[in-house]
This record gives sequence, C-alpha cells and structure tokens, in this order.
Amino acid sequence: MARPDIAELAAFAAELADAAEPIIRAYFRTGLAVESKADESPVTIADRGVEKRLRELIEARFPDHGIAGEEFGLKAPDADYVWSLDPIDGTKAFITGRPTFGTLICVTEHKAPLLGVVDCPILNERWVGGPGLQTTLNGDPVSPYPPRSLAEATLASTSPHMFKKPWELTAFERLRAEVKLPIYGGDCHNYGLVALGTIDLVVEADLNDYDYLAPAAIIAGAGGLVTDWDGTPVTLGSTSRVLAARTPELHAAALKRLQG
Repeated sequence: MARPDIAELAAFAAELADAAEPIIRAYFRTGLAVESKADESPVTIADRGVEKRLRELIEARFPDHGIAGEEFGLKAPDADYVWSLDPIDGTKAFITGRPTFGTLICVTEHKAPLLGVVDCPILNERWVGGPGLQTTLNGDPVSPYPPRSLAEATLASTSPHMFKKPWELTAFERLRAEVKLPIYGGDCHNYGLVALGTIDLVVEADLNDYDYLAPAAIIAGAGGLVTDWDGTPVTLGSTSRVLAARTPELHAAALKRLQG
C-alpha cells in the first residue's frame, strides 16, 4: 500500500475532529443517560455517535485502512495503516460537566503512531502532529519551553486509582517523590500540555491503546517521548502503562525512578 501524504492525513484527521465536535457539544451538560460497559467504565450515546460518524468518514475516504475504536472494535487491524479512535477520552469528565475530555484520533503505520489529533472541543484546543510533522496547537507550532530537571518537574496523572496493582502504585509513588509538583485530573488534556511544555511528565496505568496513541504522536511531534514503563515506544495493542515526557532526557530520568 502506498504511503499516504502526511499533510493529507493531518488535514483529514482535522476534518474528523470537526465532525466530532457538534455531536459532543449537543450532549455536553444535558444530563444524558450513562451506561456501564463490561469493565464498569461509563459510556454514552455521545461516545457511540462520535465513533460511528468517524468510522463512516474513514471508510469512505480510506477504504483500505483499518480501524481500531473504543466503542465498535476492530476492522482490518493488520492493515498497514490503522486509525485508532477514542471518541470521548475522559467520559467521566464529560458526564460530570468537566471540560478536560477530548477526541483522540491517530493513524498508525505498521502499528506505530504516525499522525495524531488531540481535540478538546469545550476548551477550543486542538493539537495535531506526529514524528514527521511538527505539532501545532490551534494551527500554531508549539514552541519548546526551557528544559526542566526531574526535581523541577510537574507530573500529571488523571487519577491515583488507576495504579491498581501494588507494584504499580509503588513505582508511581517512587517517581512522585522526586518531582516538584504532582497533579491529578486532566485526562487527555494533560498530554496536550506535555506537547505544549507546561506539564513535564504524565504517568498512567490501566489504559488501552486508543488512550495513548494520539498523545504519543503529538508529543513526538513536539520533541518528546511516550513509552511503556520498560522504555519501549508505544504501538497499537502494546501496553496498559505509559510514561510521557516532554524531553528524552527527562524521560530517561523518570524511567529510572519508575523502575526503581
């Protein structure tokens, strides 16, 4: 399969985010019904409506590409190019009226993140980028902040409750003790702020690949790095635990503490 043009992919991914936004806004803070999936995570008509629409658009534009979505599963997962979709990352934030949720869109090439979008519609903030495309925030290239050491760093996690295994919590607490400012909450918006440079690190567990592939792409496009807790770059279906850092040097220092 011929490699798609990266600029074409970026433009189309932005079109997908544009298509998701009105569906999300129509349901936000409306008291919509919430269901529980088999893993007890919440899901709404908005999640399903967004993914259904995005899948329709992808299938029409790139019929040979695969799709891996949170709500409707896999289509051609072994294709050279697979679109990873999380229609509403941070559904708990969405259903409680908090604005930090977003739509995550990533196209993978041979399972590795190639191009990603992190779109937070209520905040009107959209990151687009990838390993071969400088990351932008609302169309403007993100500018690197001065590098900070681990002792100066801000570390974000959506919740300490995601570290469900005792050894995961121990590893996280070991890293948390080394940073200047640990913060909680934020969902996918945290990863956008790593790309921007206002947050230095994100450490999370109990994830699925659709939670981290788009963030990995935009952070790579800003000069940062996202891996699993062993230091292996994330790919489609690769891990449930991630470490995101805005510089490779900071990543190396944080990984050392995670590993003991």
